[in-house]
Amino acid sequence: MRFATRDNSTADGELLVVSADGMRGLSAGPDWPHLLGALERWDAALPALGALAERLAAGEGNAIDGATLCAPLPRTWQWLDGSAFPTHGELMQQAFNHAPIETDKPLMYQGMSHQFLAPGGEVPFPSADDGIDFEGEFGVVTGLVPMGCSADDALAHVRLIVLINDWSLRTIAPLEMKTGFGWVQAKPACSLAPFAVTPDELGDAWRNGRVCLPLTVEVNGAWFGNPNGDAMAYGFHELIAHAARTRSLAAGTIIGSGTVSNPGYDVVGSTCISERRAIERIAHGEFRTPFLSAGDRVRMQVGEEAAHFGRIDQQVTLAR
Repeated sequence: MRFATRDNSTADGELLVVSADGMRGLSAGPDWPHLLGALERWDAALPALGALAERLAAGEGNAIDGATLCAPLPRTWQWLDGSAFPTHGELMQQAFNHAPIETDKPLMYQGMSHQFLAPGGEVPFPSADDGIDFEGEFGVVTGLVPMGCSADDALAHVRLIVLINDWSLRTIAPLEMKTGFGWVQAKPACSLAPFAVTPDELGDAWRNGRVCLPLTVEVNGAWFGNPNGDAMAYGFHELIAHAARTRSLAAGTIIGSGTVSNPGYDVVGSTCISERRAIERIAHGEFRTPFLSAGDRVRMQVGEEAAHFGRIDQQVTLAR
């Protein structure tokens, strides 16, 4: 199944079940007014939501106005972001002469979850001097995960898969990292593509706890990269188990893959500016790609038709 959330002037929006082509939708109605509530009672919600999906498959439904869509989860209980693509970390270490992080565990931090941005429109930032960057990621949305959940059991708790732009402010990040307390100002709200999909929608592309599909990024209409999500050193099942080692995870928890990155970056490009700048510094001894400024447009999608998740298409602005 495929889900979207329509803006209805409430904090959580109105849940829609969406047709396979992303063109039509049906409201989930008063019993399941928003996606977060459905995730919290997933087994009870599935029959009604599945019936709506069958009606859509039979040709019912109303045309969806993409301009009215929020993030599938405009807010949720928890956002945990991993860094599961080793190429990205290796490039950053080499370019900036960072010592390797000595750990045999996944890297992960907890970010803000009270707001996820809609997939279109303008995204305001305080200043271009903050080093405005994007990060293309895949993510999973979990049901309730018990504390101590094993990696073997974790995939049973994956409810939905999402496409994420994890906005980052690169000038602020190293200053916060030096404190040893982690990021706050450097990590503003993320954006989500309009559709959240159940794992079966991806078919064979969902395997080994990974989204085995290329994520295409364009900046101002120019290709930036399309690395594949299959190169994760840790699958989402392992990221979930890591997060749940000492805590339960509430239904609606989003776990990110970190910046999608591949060893063949000279061919497939990158999904964030910082990685491209690292490549440039290694190859040429200098940065050649600037961070974003007001008016720059970032587009992310999977596949030429953006069939699975729809498209993130946003323009950077400066807050007034």
